[in-house]
Amino acid sequence: MGSLEEAVVVITGAGRGIGRAIAEELGRGGAKVVVNYSQSKAPAEDLVAQLQQNGSPESVAIQADVSDAEQAARLIEDTVKHFGRIDALVNNAGINVDRTMKKMSVDDWNKVIQTDLNSCFYTVKAAQSYFIQQGSGTIINISSFVGQAGNFGQANYAAAKAGIIGFTKVAALELARNNITVNAICPGFIETDMFSKVPDNVKESILKRIPLGRTGSPQEVARAVRYLIVDGGYITGQTLNINGGIYM
Repeated sequence: MGSLEEAVVVITGAGRGIGRAIAEELGRGGAKVVVNYSQSKAPAEDLVAQLQQNGSPESVAIQADVSDAEQAARLIEDTVKHFGRIDALVNNAGINVDRTMKKMSVDDWNKVIQTDLNSCFYTVKAAQSYFIQQGSGTIINISSFVGQAGNFGQANYAAAKAGIIGFTKVAALELARNNITVNAICPGFIETDMFSKVPDNVKESILKRIPLGRTGSPQEVARAVRYLIVDGGYITGQTLNINGGIYM
């Protein structure tokens, strides 16, 4: 793409955590950011106000539960109606419901697969016709090292995140002819609200597993997203690991 100035970027699940950091990073670069949220209306609107004051005056918040195909399509359609185009899509929305398989219900499985994996298909399915018409586009899917290495008590989450990697490769193959790049980012343990709730003894155990000896920051993931959008024109079908070495 070459520049973030005036680029229209949709970020799903952008109200907090990694999604928020991505929105802030792209907004500072002059992108028109669509902050998608499902239920976190107040954080999303607060983020938009912040973006509008810091280099992205046209940023907007759009409510849509992207685990629902119709709502995911509406998110893309509303974006194009508002801005006239879409230049980049960052599939960041995700949840986790951690239980061993013995205790995991069918509903626990379906909720995570629907939100973390199926939502990527729904948004890409809706956005690809606009990208094809424009002859360009950037898609970035946020996966996880758990989708590569597995993690105890996260069968649903690992399956969804592994599925994202496979989906990314196929989408990259199918869309390359239209100058559309598709890549995945696999963060390791990142210092978010979710991680802050982990008991201290568990955090200590996690840190011992990370060769660099620390967790990552949301901003480190956000800068990788910016790199792929601005300078990743010859990168597609790839998985970028930002994990401190926990999975190599």
